[in-house]
Amino acid sequence: MSIPELLVNDGFISWQDREKINDLSAKTGLSFVKIALNYGYISRKNYDRSLTNAGYVFQQIRDLPFDPEVLSKIELKFADQHAALPLRIENGRVVTIMADPSNQLFLDFIRFTYDCEVEIILASDLDITWLSHKLIGDKYVKSAVFELLNRDPDSSAFITFSSGQLAFLFIMLGLVTIGLVVSFKNTSIIINMIISTFFLVAILFKLFLALTGSRFELHQAVTRDDLRQIVDDELPIYTILLPVYKEDKLIKKLIWNLQALDYPREKLDIKLLIEEDDDKTLNAVRNLDFPAIFEVVVVPFHMPKTKPKACNYGLHFSRGKYLTIYDAEDIPDTDQLKKVVSMFSKLPSNYICIQSALNYFNRNENFLTRMFTLEYSYWFDYMLPGLDTLDIPIPLGGTSNHFKLDRLVELGAWDPFNVTEDADLGLRAYAKGYKIAVVNSTTYEEANNEPFNWIRQRSRWIKGYMQTYLVHMRNPVALWKKLGWKGFLGFNFFIGATPLTFLVYPFLLAIFICYLVFDLSTIRTFFPDWILFMSIFNLMVGNILMIYINMMAVFKRRYYELILFSIANPVYWLMHSIAAFKGLYQLIVKPFYWEKTEHGLSKVNSPTNVVK
Repeated sequence: MSIPELLVNDGFISWQDREKINDLSAKTGLSFVKIALNYGYISRKNYDRSLTNAGYVFQQIRDLPFDPEVLSKIELKFADQHAALPLRIENGRVVTIMADPSNQLFLDFIRFTYDCEVEIILASDLDITWLSHKLIGDKYVKSAVFELLNRDPDSSAFITFSSGQLAFLFIMLGLVTIGLVVSFKNTSIIINMIISTFFLVAILFKLFLALTGSRFELHQAVTRDDLRQIVDDELPIYTILLPVYKEDKLIKKLIWNLQALDYPREKLDIKLLIEEDDDKTLNAVRNLDFPAIFEVVVVPFHMPKTKPKACNYGLHFSRGKYLTIYDAEDIPDTDQLKKVVSMFSKLPSNYICIQSALNYFNRNENFLTRMFTLEYSYWFDYMLPGLDTLDIPIPLGGTSNHFKLDRLVELGAWDPFNVTEDADLGLRAYAKGYKIAVVNSTTYEEANNEPFNWIRQRSRWIKGYMQTYLVHMRNPVALWKKLGWKGFLGFNFFIGATPLTFLVYPFLLAIFICYLVFDLSTIRTFFPDWILFMSIFNLMVGNILMIYINMMAVFKRRYYELILFSIANPVYWLMHSIAAFKGLYQLIVKPFYWEKTEHGLSKVNSPTNVVK
C-alpha cells in the first residue's frame, strides 16, 4: 500500500485532500509527502503515527556514513523536493534515506542513475532536510555568501574601510591633532561649531521629511474595492522567507500568524530558514501537534552567520513571483499580500519593492516599548512617505519588504556582510534606477521591552548604517551621478547623519551640563559666548524638534496615550548614543558580527486597538 493510501485509510487526510495534493504535486514538482507536511494537510506527529502503526520504523540518520561520489550525482533541489537522499552503495544496493518509501519517482531515479537496486532507510523529513543541506548545500551557501562580492565588489561591506577612506580619516585626525597642539582654543571652537551646526541641520532635515510625509498620503494606496477585484485563482505564487535562530518558543505563534494571511494556501511558498546548529528550533517544528504551513530549509554553516546570508540561501529554493520576509514574532495585516499584488499591478515596471509599515503590538507594556512605538510610528508613517514623495532613496525596514523576486536576484540580493542589509539593498536598488513604494499596510512586531536587549538590537542597526554609509561613499562623485543631488543629500543626511547625531549628542549634552554646573567664566576660557550659546541653542532646539516629531507620530494611528512620552525623547536619544558607541566599536573590531536579539519576552500576545 502506498503512503498516500495509508494516510487516507487511517483517516488523517481525506480523498479530496489526496487529490488536491496530487494536483499541487504535478504543478510544483514537490513530492506528495512534502506537500502533505508543508501545506498543512497533516501534522508530522500524525504522519509518523500512521507509518509506525503500519509497521514502518523511523531511524536516526545524522551519523550514517556516506560516499561523496554518490552524493555528487544528485542535485540538492531534487533531493529537497522529495525528502530523500542516496548516501552510499553497499552490497550492490544504493542505501537511500526517504520520508516516503513509496515514492516511485525517486526510486526510479535512483535505479536509473546508479544502475542499482535501492535499500530504503525510513527517516523523518526534517532529519533528511538537515542532512541533505549539510552534505550537498555547499555551492548554494557559498553563493549566498560571495555572490554579491564576486559580482559587484564595490557594493559589498566585506571591506569595512576603503584605502581612500582610511587615508581621509587619518589625514583629518592628524590635522585635528596638529590644530589642538598649535591652538587648542581655536580648534575646539571650530570643532564645536561644526558639530552643533551639523546636529541642528540633521534634525531639521528629519523634521522636513516628517512634515512632507504628513502632508501627502500614499500615492498608490490600495482600497477595499481594489481587493474585491482580486481573483484568488489568478494570484501568483508568493514566497515568504522566515529567517529564525533559536526561536523555538515562537514557532507555534508564527504558525498561527501565517494561517491568518488571506492568500490561497496552494499559492504560498513559505520557507522557514533554520541554521544548521539550531536544533532547538528544528525540534520545535518536529514536536508540533498540528499541521504547519511552511517548508523547512536548513542553512549550512558558513561565516558570516547573519540573517542576509540565510535569506540569500533561501532564495535558491524560492518559487514565487513575489517575495517578502517576516520575523518570527511578526503579525502582518491579513490582507497585506493581496494589497502588494494589487499595488504592483498599478505601479510602473521600474518599481521592484514595496515596503509595509512596521509597528508594535505591545506598545503600552513599559517605557521602552512606548518610546520604540513613537519612533517606529514617525519613521514609517511620516519619514518613509516623505522620502517617497521627494524621490529620495528609501532605506528598507528589516521585514515586510515585498520584492519582485527576479529583480531581487538581479540586484545580487542581500549583502551578507552588512548587518542592516535592508537599508543597503534600498540604496543599491535606487542607484540602479529602480523605485520603492510604500503600501498602506502594517506588520506588527514585538517592541523590545528590556534595555540591554534593546541596546544589542540598536547597536547592530546603527553599525549597519555606518557600514552602508561607508560602502556607498567609497566614490562620492560616482554616487552623486547615480542618485542625483536630492538622492545624494538625502542619503548623507538620512543614512550618514543618523549615527553621527547619536555620536555627537553626548558632547553637546556635556557642554550644556558644564554650563549649568560649573562657573560660567571657566567655560568661557574654552568657548566664547557666541559659540557657547550656539551650542546650547542647537541642542535645545534639536531636542524640541525631535519631541515635536515624536508628538506628530501619535496622530495617524491615534496613539494619543503616548503623546506625553514624547517629552522623554532626550533620555531615549542618550540610549541611542550608548548603542552608537557600541556599534562604532564593533564596526572596528568585529564588523560582521550579528548581535542576536531575544524575542518572545513580551507578555502581550496580539495587537490591540489596531487602526487600519
